[in-house]
Amino acid sequence: MQAHPRSITLIGAELEEGSGRRGAAMGPAALRIAGVDQTLIDLGHDVLDAGDVNVVPARDLPNHPKAHNLRIIGAFTRALEAGVYEAAAAGRFPLILGGDHSLSMGTVSGMARYASHKGRPLFVLWLDAHSDFNTPSTSPSGNIHGMPVAYFCGQAELADILPRDRPLVDPRNVFQVGIRSVDAPERELIAEHGVNVYDMRWLDEQGVAATMRHILGVITAANGLLHVSLDVDFLDPDIAPGVGTTVPGGATFREAHLIMEMLCDSGLVSSLDLVELNPFLDDRGKSARILVELTASLFGRRIFDRPTRAA
Repeated sequence: MQAHPRSITLIGAELEEGSGRRGAAMGPAALRIAGVDQTLIDLGHDVLDAGDVNVVPARDLPNHPKAHNLRIIGAFTRALEAGVYEAAAAGRFPLILGGDHSLSMGTVSGMARYASHKGRPLFVLWLDAHSDFNTPSTSPSGNIHGMPVAYFCGQAELADILPRDRPLVDPRNVFQVGIRSVDAPERELIAEHGVNVYDMRWLDEQGVAATMRHILGVITAANGLLHVSLDVDFLDPDIAPGVGTTVPGGATFREAHLIMEMLCDSGLVSSLDLVELNPFLDDRGKSARILVELTASLFGRRIFDRPTRAA
């Protein structure tokens, strides 16, 4: 595996209001403490840390009874959409440090605008225990971190957060891997709109490598750009406990690294979210370190380059 040097912009999103519990706002700091910037620099990449997005609640947005904290999440969505687009348009790789998964409403929308201007389709690889295709009318909780995929596919217009004529992601261009928790109405929406779901049973039966070869082949054939969104709960909670939405039976350490290594080999990835890290629930920074190690694999660290820590 040999990755060419990339120009990477780190963008922090101290967003926790989409999740319904406190702690994810500390995610960007934990990832920086775990050395995400220096790890990428050591791999030969140019890294610019743009700091954390600073916003105030968007007063032009309504309070929504079935989409909690819409004003602050809407403000983050607008800021992240603009920041991600500007980084990509400048020839840099946007790497977003989260923050709960509602931030992807902005990051994916920014990449969709960039892909549209390039005349190429955007694909999304959603590595998560949850499909996050709820809408305000289907969500049992009203927590917006369960709605971002439906939003950037144009199926959950919460309010006029972004222009309604913005570029959207075709639901058939969304590949969800590692899924193991889906609400019943959400399942119907996923089937109706053609989202590609590879749950843990699929991975158990078909294997990670075959699944990724298929996904990457589809994207290559379409000359697409690829946004990767990695939720901590994609991993089994025994490996990465620092998340507020643990679901047993997740991906193993090696399965996750294989995905990242294959993504690196493909050269298709244009942007990356690291989301739902809650340091308050973590075990001495274990989950943050694993996210940094997975990021290193995506950016070219070979397995025999990985340092061994003393027990």
